[in-house]
Amino acid sequence: MSEPVNWKLATAETVSNLSRLIQAETVNPPGNELPAILIVKDILERAGFPNGSFTIVESAPSRVNLVARLKGDGTHRPLLLSGHVDVVPVDRAGWSHDPFGGEVINGEVWGRGALDMKGFLSMYLEIFLSLFRQKIPLKRDVILAAIADEEYGFTHGSKFLVEHHHQLIEAEYGFTEGGALTIPVGNARLYPIQVAEKTFCQLRVRISGEVGHGSIPQKASAIFRLAHIIEKLRQTNHLPIHFTPTTLKMVDSASSQFGFPISQLISWLKSPTVMELFLSGVKGYSRDMIAALVTNTIFINKLEAGGEMTPTPSVAEADIICGLVPGQTPDQVMRELQQIIGPEAEIDIIRSIRGAEFSTETSLYRLLENRTRQMDPGGIVIPMLMPGITDASQYQDAGIIIYGFTPGILPPEMSIMQLAHGHDERMPISFIETGLPVLWDVVNEFCSLGI
Repeated sequence: MSEPVNWKLATAETVSNLSRLIQAETVNPPGNELPAILIVKDILERAGFPNGSFTIVESAPSRVNLVARLKGDGTHRPLLLSGHVDVVPVDRAGWSHDPFGGEVINGEVWGRGALDMKGFLSMYLEIFLSLFRQKIPLKRDVILAAIADEEYGFTHGSKFLVEHHHQLIEAEYGFTEGGALTIPVGNARLYPIQVAEKTFCQLRVRISGEVGHGSIPQKASAIFRLAHIIEKLRQTNHLPIHFTPTTLKMVDSASSQFGFPISQLISWLKSPTVMELFLSGVKGYSRDMIAALVTNTIFINKLEAGGEMTPTPSVAEADIICGLVPGQTPDQVMRELQQIIGPEAEIDIIRSIRGAEFSTETSLYRLLENRTRQMDPGGIVIPMLMPGITDASQYQDAGIIIYGFTPGILPPEMSIMQLAHGHDERMPISFIETGLPVLWDVVNEFCSLGI
């Protein structure tokens, strides 16, 4: 009989490992994940893992991934714990503390990647270390993957592993970021478990206009015409509503956990007419989140036209990033946009990454629900459509069912959606304290009992 995990020591080790990982500047682009991967390698070696228990694979110089494995008896297929080590860029002027300092300040670990997703990877790593130290007999292999390039297209990370090293990550199920952490909604605490995510699509809108000498105003210039298109898009409340099986289950699940009359009001949101009225009449963050779940969303991330001291440019372009509801295609969102901006502009597809949608009718999902409810008995646990994209979009091509499961209780004033890519990103140590035992119970039970 193994000794129980000392969660105080486990939390302290997780915090220490997280601080080290934050200090490795792995901004993507350009990537350079090697320093963080070498830290994970060092942690495993110091814990006593033999060299043969993990593999490092390189897709390009300094673009590397580490995959480690704890062997089970093979009676059930493996569980994959996947976390990326690359992070988005920072504007240092907007930060209160060094974004790559990994400092512990007032009970929080500060730095880029603390939430997305070096903090969650550190929790996965701690569970992996605990299984090894406890010598837990496993019916499933447990695979830990520390990977590159999640923030900029997956080419050097999960996509590379699926296409070139499938044997390293072959699994029945897997976990990645984005589920079972606190999202406050009014007085309620929601714990969404990610079971689906939107398709990513980049479009380019191009429009022509009158040309001439810059000293003569050209009201029909390409730039003015593009500005008119952008204003049309700004004034559009939302694109058409599309329900998916996951969003309908979200509504049903939330409705069943609230008392009357709130439960009835939530259930009415399954009506397209009621949802339309809601999105037209409600303002604020909650409205925007719901819109992201039931519509194709857009944001303009690049404008281009002309140059310094030139004639009026003949062409102006805008790049638009779209998040597509599962089941929607780039061609469909192009048609939705064309109806708004009119036929005078051309729209081309630059690139797209398809989303994912997985069943909630599995023994593992039921286990995730049960353990999350035990973590916070007063919380509302629901399946979730992730408005963004994660490595789940790539792992599904390897036949892996991926759930976003990174459990923990966040303070009510902390919004992960605003901090994850924002200034002053940080992870409360209290989140790690509440989440580690839940993650341990799930992985231990699922992999040692083979349910």
